[in-house]
Amino acid sequence: MAQRSSPSVLNQWFANPSKDLLSGLVVAFAMIPEAIAFSGIAGVDPKVGLFGAFCLSLTIAVVGGRMAMITSATGSTALLMTGLVATGEARGPGLGVQYLMVAGLVTGVLQILWGYLRLAYQMRFVPQGVLSGFVNALALLIFQAQLPQLGLDFHHSDGASLLPHGGQIPIVWGLVVLGLAIIYGLPRLTRVVPSQLVAIVVLTAISVGLSFDIPTVSSLGTLPDGLPTFSIPFGAGGVPFNLDTLGLVLPTALAISLVGLMETFLTQDILDDKTDTTTNKNTEARGQGIANIVSSLFGGMAGCALVGQSVMNVDNGGRTRLSTLFSGVSLLAMILLAGPWLKQIPMAALVAVMISIAVSTADINGLRNLRQIPKSDTSVMLMTFAVTMLTTPHNLALGVLAGVALAGILFSRKVAKVIQVDTIDLSDEERCYRVTGQLFFVSKVYFLQGFDLHDHPAKITIDLSSAHIWDQSGVAALDQIIRKFRNGGSVVEVVGLNEESLNLFERIGGQESAHA
Repeated sequence: MAQRSSPSVLNQWFANPSKDLLSGLVVAFAMIPEAIAFSGIAGVDPKVGLFGAFCLSLTIAVVGGRMAMITSATGSTALLMTGLVATGEARGPGLGVQYLMVAGLVTGVLQILWGYLRLAYQMRFVPQGVLSGFVNALALLIFQAQLPQLGLDFHHSDGASLLPHGGQIPIVWGLVVLGLAIIYGLPRLTRVVPSQLVAIVVLTAISVGLSFDIPTVSSLGTLPDGLPTFSIPFGAGGVPFNLDTLGLVLPTALAISLVGLMETFLTQDILDDKTDTTTNKNTEARGQGIANIVSSLFGGMAGCALVGQSVMNVDNGGRTRLSTLFSGVSLLAMILLAGPWLKQIPMAALVAVMISIAVSTADINGLRNLRQIPKSDTSVMLMTFAVTMLTTPHNLALGVLAGVALAGILFSRKVAKVIQVDTIDLSDEERCYRVTGQLFFVSKVYFLQGFDLHDHPAKITIDLSSAHIWDQSGVAALDQIIRKFRNGGSVVEVVGLNEESLNLFERIGGQESAHA
């Protein structure tokens, strides 16, 4: 049984240093290609994703609510950034990154606010269908983002020189297929070294050894050659500090804050289950906000928890904050020491990595069991998926909201049918209506249908001892029944109202009609 643990500060950092350091090092290897690839999805230089991964890891290690969880640039947040970066670049060269930093700051402020407003408590009510639709849409979007690097860019002609073309395309496809074979084949032999890392090393060696003329990481932009530096994205060389800037970045920041926390909470639940512990999600929300603010002030992109790397960290023995901290330190050290080698990584290798991430992200089991899943859950999943895919730019947050709204409507319809009105004739002159269930805006129709309003015995008793009134619509429905029976000459008595229902009825409806 899970139990809430409160280890001492010393144990939070140094309970198992040898395993934490080794696990952090392995995770860092896996973070590098993803951070570079996510930078490409967002449309910024690789250093933005790498600095983000470094700053997020260091900060969340100190202020996070869940030990050993890895926070970095992610595909879900990167996908939400593409539109803002493009809009910023259209306003001026280099402004795309600056607007992105502002969005990261606003994201952080919003997530701190969500933490204090206990958003985690509200997210407990997000149905499984919404989560399934969310991850499937995310998986497809990550896969779609790889198509230009496969020579399948049908919509954009700008930047075509940085994409494979002509005789390069068969080479790229061959390397991608080989990379996927390594990623999925190597774990059958050994799991000592991450298969994604091996795929990158092998494909880079082949590309360099055979002098392939294909796009590489250097095609994306510059890699960092030093430590990140503090900078404010406003003023000279930045963006104006005004309401226009806020209006431009707020929709993106709001989407990143919600989608990022959803993925973070999902990852947190997975780790809590694996380690048989419980951790504070609201603390984690505030920590994610602080980490995104720090990252944005040091030139890094906003992010959230990484499911794959977090699970990898725990599976490798990482349990404390030290593993998270060391993953960030190791990542930056490798970047600075191996920068020239990283520039030679073919984009085909990163495409293979991202395709594998898309596959692991998708809810494959949910898709396989569609026939066994209730139609209402399937509808919610499809709604979340469809809204995400059909909005421009693809809006994961709006998809989630649409899915939750549909789930609420379908649930209300189910609950509405639970209400029942039984008629008991006590005598020729006296009748009792016994109500069972929940009376609210949806169920009021079924409630009204349960009464014979054309028959008016001398006395009518409405027994609500097994019912509950939830809202104004429920009060209005009960008031309507009482009024029509009294207009027909019947004496009406309402009995059995619980305290909450009675208080609501007396505040809104016919105070003189209700009797406990």
